[in-house]
Amino acid sequence: MDLKPYIRSIADFPKPGIMFRDITPMLKSADAMKEVIRQMAEPFRQSGVTSVLAAEARGFVFGAPLAMELGCAFVPVRKPGKLPGETQQFQYDLEYGSDTLEIHSDAITAGDRVLLVDDLLATGGTIEACLNLARQQEATVVGAAFVIELTFLKGRDRLDGIDVVSLLQYATEDADE
Repeated sequence: MDLKPYIRSIADFPKPGIMFRDITPMLKSADAMKEVIRQMAEPFRQSGVTSVLAAEARGFVFGAPLAMELGCAFVPVRKPGKLPGETQQFQYDLEYGSDTLEIHSDAITAGDRVLLVDDLLATGGTIEACLNLARQQEATVVGAAFVIELTFLKGRDRLDGIDVVSLLQYATEDADE
């Protein structure tokens, strides 16, 4: 199944000069979503994944069903103050400041085999923070999976050589790509 027709390109959102890749049409199609989860799971079926780790909010949309497909745990990564138990956090820099992400301290442990998941790989800051959270817990990161990758932003360069799978790639901001 070709997934590109399920991505809508919206010019100048959220600000002028940005070409937003909207996954909403994909979310409206049960068949497309089943295919996305199947394709994201396939490269990692034999890798012994014990946990899928995904950042809120859109990462949850793909991470939870992917964990079910792989028969493993789902670990939510959240903004500070959203998790009720003891947490580990990682602060990271953005183009316009900094941000912090947290996981429960007991969510993953040494020896766990973690797959990082998000909807989009752009500059890589959020998923790099997830990678660092997993490594702080001494887990092994077996790879990262994305629905969309904006290759021109080189986000995979921040992922320290881990296996990166993206279902759709966009090499430019061009709406017709």
